[in-house]
Amino acid sequence: MSAPRSPDPAGDDGLPNPLPRPADELATLERIWAGPRGWRIVSDVNNTVIGYFYVATAFLFFLLAGVLGLLMRLQLASPGNDFLPQETYNQIFTMHGTVMMFLFAVPAVEAAGVLLLPQMLGARDLPFPRLGAFAFWAYFVGGLVFFCTLFFGVAPSGGWFMYPPLTGVRFSPGVGADWWLLGIGFIEISAIAGAIEIIVGVLRTRAPGMTLARMPIFAWTMLIFAGMIVFAFPAVILATILLELERAFDWPFFIAERGGDPLLWQHLFWFFGHPEVYIIFLPAAGMVSMIVPTMAGTPLVGYRLIVVALIAVGFFSFGLWVHHMFTTGIPARSLGFFSAASMAVAIPSGIQVFAWIATIAAGRLKLTVASLFVIGFLLIFTLGGLTGVMVAMVPFDRQAHDSYFVVAHLHYVLFGGMVFPLFAAIYYWTPAFSRRPLSETLGKWAFGLVFVGFNTTFLPMHVTGLIGMPRRVYTYPAGMGWGVLNLVSTAGAFMIGAGVLVFLVDVARNMRLTRSSPAGDIWRANTLEWLPNHDFAARSTPRVDSRDPLWTQPGLARDVEAGRYYLPGSATGYRETIVTSPVEAEPQYLMRLSGPGWAHVAAAIFTAGFFLLLTVKAVFLAASCGVLAIVAIIVWMWGSDPAPTEPVDIGGGIVLPTYASGSLSHSWWAMVVLILVAAALYLSYLFGYLYLWTVSSQGWPDASALSSLAGPLAAGGLLATSAGMLLGAHRLSKRRELPRAGFAALVALGIVALLAALAVDALSQWSVGLRPQASGYGAMVYANAALQLQISASVAVMGGFAITRAVAGRLTAIRRVVFDNLALFWAYAIGQAAFGLILAHGFPRLVSP
Repeated sequence: MSAPRSPDPAGDDGLPNPLPRPADELATLERIWAGPRGWRIVSDVNNTVIGYFYVATAFLFFLLAGVLGLLMRLQLASPGNDFLPQETYNQIFTMHGTVMMFLFAVPAVEAAGVLLLPQMLGARDLPFPRLGAFAFWAYFVGGLVFFCTLFFGVAPSGGWFMYPPLTGVRFSPGVGADWWLLGIGFIEISAIAGAIEIIVGVLRTRAPGMTLARMPIFAWTMLIFAGMIVFAFPAVILATILLELERAFDWPFFIAERGGDPLLWQHLFWFFGHPEVYIIFLPAAGMVSMIVPTMAGTPLVGYRLIVVALIAVGFFSFGLWVHHMFTTGIPARSLGFFSAASMAVAIPSGIQVFAWIATIAAGRLKLTVASLFVIGFLLIFTLGGLTGVMVAMVPFDRQAHDSYFVVAHLHYVLFGGMVFPLFAAIYYWTPAFSRRPLSETLGKWAFGLVFVGFNTTFLPMHVTGLIGMPRRVYTYPAGMGWGVLNLVSTAGAFMIGAGVLVFLVDVARNMRLTRSSPAGDIWRANTLEWLPNHDFAARSTPRVDSRDPLWTQPGLARDVEAGRYYLPGSATGYRETIVTSPVEAEPQYLMRLSGPGWAHVAAAIFTAGFFLLLTVKAVFLAASCGVLAIVAIIVWMWGSDPAPTEPVDIGGGIVLPTYASGSLSHSWWAMVVLILVAAALYLSYLFGYLYLWTVSSQGWPDASALSSLAGPLAAGGLLATSAGMLLGAHRLSKRRELPRAGFAALVALGIVALLAALAVDALSQWSVGLRPQASGYGAMVYANAALQLQISASVAVMGGFAITRAVAGRLTAIRRVVFDNLALFWAYAIGQAAFGLILAHGFPRLVSP
C-alpha cells in the first residue's frame, strides 16, 4: 500500500507547486488501475472499458435495425410486392422499431454517459463500477438473445408498441409476444440500473469546485435523462407485467368484456413512450452543447437558460402521452389540455436551438465533420419539431394519425434529433480515446450520404401520408399514387446505408483505442475530458473554478499531469475517487471503488436467463437461474462495503475520511433513487387501478361483497409490528457493541411480520371468492398483492444479507451502510403495503353505492 504523499510547498493559491510526481506514485497507480487482459477483460469494470463495450454494442444494434429497415423498404418499393411474406414483414417491422428504441437509442446515450462522465466530471470512475458493468452485460446478453428470435421464427409481430388486444393470447397465441414482454422488460431494468449510477455519479463525484452552476451541459442532460428514466420506465415495466400476467394466467387487465380495457396499455405505454423521445433527445442535445462552443471557439451562450430549458423539457414531456391518443375518444377537455402541452414543449426546445445559433454567431465555426453533423441535426430536428406542432393540433392529427406523415415526423425527430448528434459526438470525441482522429475527408462523404439519403427517404413520406398511405402495412395496391414516392424513399434508405458503410470504413482505418497516448485535444476544447491522458487513474483530480476550465485556468493540464492537485497517488492503496457535496462539490470523503470481478457478470447472465427461460415456460430452469442470480449478487455485494480506515491526506492539505454512512453515503443516495423507481412503479399501478374503475365501475363489487375488515386490520397490525421491529433493530445498530443475536432476531421477525401481513390480506380477498381471472377488478386486486410481494421479497433478501453481515462482524455502529439501506427500503415497503391495504379495502367501500 502506498503511503499518503505530503503536498509540495504551496503556491500562491494554496495548492502544491507543480513539481514532478515520484515515479513510484505513477507505478502504484498503474498497478492499481491496470485492467485484466485477453479474454479476462470481460471481468473489467472500469468505465472506459465498459463504455467501449456499451458504445460498440449499441452501434451493432443500430446496424442490425438498419438492415431490417432496408428489408422493409425493399418490400414497400413497389405496389403488390411479395419480397417478404406478411408475417415475416410484421416480425421485421416489430423488431426494427423495438431494436431502434430499446436496444439502440437509450443504451447509446447511456453508453456515452458511462464513457464520458467520469473524465468530464474529474472523477476516476463512476461510483458503482460493478453495477454499471452488470447493466451492460445484462443488456448485451438479453439484447442478443432477443434479436436472435428472428432467426427461429418466434420474434414478436405485434408492432414495437405491442397494443392489446392484438398481442393478447386470442390473436397472438405464440411466444413472440412473451419474448417482447419479458425481454424488453428486463432490458428496461438494466437501463434503470445504469440511470441510478449516472444520477449518483453526477451529483456526488464531481471534481472539487465544480458546482452545479459550473457543470458541463452534457452532465446536466445526463442527470435529467437518468431522472426521466427513473419516473418513465416503471410505467412500461408495469404494462409488460400486466400483459404477461394476462397472457400467462388469464388475468383480464386489457380484455374489455371482462372489465379490463385495452386503452390502459396505451396510457401506460405512452406515459413512457413520449418522455422517451426526450430521454433520447436531451443527451444528444447535451452533446451538441459541448461541440458547438468548441467548434465556434467561444463559451456557450445562455448556459443558465439552457439548463432551465432542459429541466422544462423533462417536466413537460410527462404531460404529452395522450398526444398519441387523440383519436381514441378521450374527452374534449383532455384533448385541449394535452394539445396545449404538446405545443408548449416546443418553447424550451426552441430556446436551446436559438442558444446554439447564437453561440455559432458569436464565434467562428470550424466546418469539421462534427460541425456538419450538428448543422444537419439543427435543420432536421427543427423540421421534425414543426411537424410535431402540426400533429399536436387535434383536427390535423385526426387526418394524419396512423399515416406515413407520422412515420416521417417520428424519424425526423428521433433520427435527426439523436443519430446526427451521435455521429457528431463520435467524430468530436474520438481523438480523446484514439491514437488517430477519424478522417475529415471520409467523414464528409459519410455526412453527405446520410444527410441527403435521410431527406430522400423521409421527406416524401410526409406527402405519402397526406395522400392517404397508412402506416404498418406490408404492401399496397397499384393506382393509389404511392408507388413512385415509396421507390424514392427506398433509394434514399440505401443512401443512408452507404453513408454508414463509409463511416465504418473510416472507423476501421483510423480508430485505434488507447488508454495512454490518444491524439488529444486537437480542437482546443474547454472541458476536463480533454486533459492529456484521458484515463483519470494516472492524473491528480483538479479543482475547477469555471465552466470552461481548460480555457480559463492556464496551465491546468500541466499541473494535473504533475500531480499538483488532489490524489496525486493512491491514498489507500485501492481504486478510489473523491465524493463531493451535491451542490457546491466540496470534498466530503474518499470512496474506495470495486475492481474487476466475475460475480456481477454471472449475476447479469443468470438474471437474463431467468427472464428469457420464463418466456419458453421453462419454469424450473428459470427458477434455478433466479436463485443463482441472487447468490451472485450476494457474492458481489459482500465486498462492496470495505471497513473504515483512518482519515487520509488527499493533497492540498485536505484530510478526508474513507467511510461515510447515512445520508452522506453515496449508496444511501442510490437507495433513495431505487425507492423512487419503486414508487413510480406503484403510482403507475394506482393510475391503472383508478382508470379501470372509471371505465368499468359497473363490474366492481358493492360493499356487501367485500371481505370483512378483520383481515385488513390484522394485516395492518402485522405491518405495525414490522415497523416496531425495524425501529428496534435501528436502535440496536447504534450501540457500540452490536448485540448480534438480538439484532438478527428483530430483523428476522420484522420481515416475517411483513410477509405475513401480505398473506393475511391475500387470504381475506380469496375467502370471499374473489379470483383474479374473474374480472379486471379482481386482477387489479391481486396485482396489488403481487407488487407488494415483489417489494417485500426484496426486503427479505436484503434483511438476510444484513443478518449475515452482522453475524460475521461486518456490521457495526460505524460500518452500517448495509443496514441503513435496508432500513430505508424496509420503511418504504411498509408504507407501500399500508397504502395498498387502504386502496384495496377502503376505496371500493368509499365508491360503493
